[in-house]
Amino acid sequence: MFDKQTYIARRKALHAKLSGGLVLLPGNDESPANYPGNTFRFRQDSTFLYFFGLNRPGCSGLLDLDSGEDVLFGDDPTLEDIIWTGPQPSLAELAGEVGVEKTQSAAHLQKRIEAAVAKGRRILFLPPYRGETRSTMSRLLGIRADRLASYASAELARAVVALREVKEPAEIEEIERACETAGKMHRLAMRMCRPGITEREIAGAIEGVALQHGAGVSFPSIVTQHGETLHNHDYDHVLQSGRLMLIDAGAETAMNYCSDFTRTFPVNGRFTGRQKDVYDIVLAANDRTFELAGPDTFYYRMHNEASMVIAEGLKSLGLMRGNMQDAVGVGAQALFMPHGLGHQMGLDVHDMENIGEKYVGYDEETLRSSTPGLSSLRMGKRLKEGFVITVEPGIYFIPALIAKWEREGLGGGFIDFEKVREYLDFGGIRIEDDMLITYYGNRMLGGNRPPVTTAGIEAYMNGG
Repeated sequence: MFDKQTYIARRKALHAKLSGGLVLLPGNDESPANYPGNTFRFRQDSTFLYFFGLNRPGCSGLLDLDSGEDVLFGDDPTLEDIIWTGPQPSLAELAGEVGVEKTQSAAHLQKRIEAAVAKGRRILFLPPYRGETRSTMSRLLGIRADRLASYASAELARAVVALREVKEPAEIEEIERACETAGKMHRLAMRMCRPGITEREIAGAIEGVALQHGAGVSFPSIVTQHGETLHNHDYDHVLQSGRLMLIDAGAETAMNYCSDFTRTFPVNGRFTGRQKDVYDIVLAANDRTFELAGPDTFYYRMHNEASMVIAEGLKSLGLMRGNMQDAVGVGAQALFMPHGLGHQMGLDVHDMENIGEKYVGYDEETLRSSTPGLSSLRMGKRLKEGFVITVEPGIYFIPALIAKWEREGLGGGFIDFEKVREYLDFGGIRIEDDMLITYYGNRMLGGNRPPVTTAGIEAYMNGG
């Protein structure tokens, strides 16, 4: 938890961006895994954490925009709670730690909302994303659960995003810690990787590192020698010599700030010539983004620049043909990189995407494109100092997608499908680092970057 002045200042800033009514910011509750007493690891709602800082289930925050009052709702621990979990601070004590002077029971929140509704006061809330929260919000507001999103406040969404997307120095320090842990995870994976072991052994080991240094992983780790499947969570394959291992994994600090790295490396510690050729194209796209990104640049342009590097590189290998400017203009390279270049990151690994990508990644100035590849970009808008962004270009050979494009005549004539078919067993390569936008441009987060060049990876995997 940060000092209480941090949370007071954040709530004050939110008050200043809005006027009239109540802002309801519910925290998360426990969620049963398989029976009521056995719950999933608790993860607090990130917006509640940002403004109220309390990593405890059963709490909600209310900001009265007319009176300026902030109220924390929840219940004190019962004797049964204390028996099972030990002594716990009271709600009032917790509230004092984050600068909230008034507390009330969870049951009183219903009365407060009903009184506001009876007076015709507006109640601003963000779209709920958890089933338990939707149920609670539906009961509190008298709105059907399936209609809540349509009543969510766009004004509140824009205000919260505007505050959360510019990271404070203390937040950046937390993200750096998460990046340091992720670096340890990826270096361990490289040391462990060898033919004959399973993906699961590596997944378990690196997730243990995340728990040793914080709250665990920031998302379910992708640990696979089938990197052509973008979100592959099947860990049951035995590693085979000649294959590439792709690991997309990050850590979460005890204060829930996140990191997100990807490395791809050879199972046997040595890249083949073909693997090295494709890998170097992806690395060049990553490097190009770090060369160009800075305040007032648009991230969709960074995506296009990385796509140009990928297209030109693939053309040099004979996989694409023609004018690559025109090819990228129609999204032909999306056969090989069907996803976007990156996303915002902070208290969520895909920061604030529960609020809506149209607020987080786009705005009135920047509308989402329908061009293949670019249409999948989660973050396209103008960058500002203090933004934290992932940079994750990739090249994948996805047999089903290749077959579809060839069958349907897609790609604008820029794809040499005969040559592409020679790569159907290649897999995929992605390289991902985390970027902070600074006054002068950007800098990479994480002080000890995991090996990233082919020579550096081979040396590290072979004891260097």
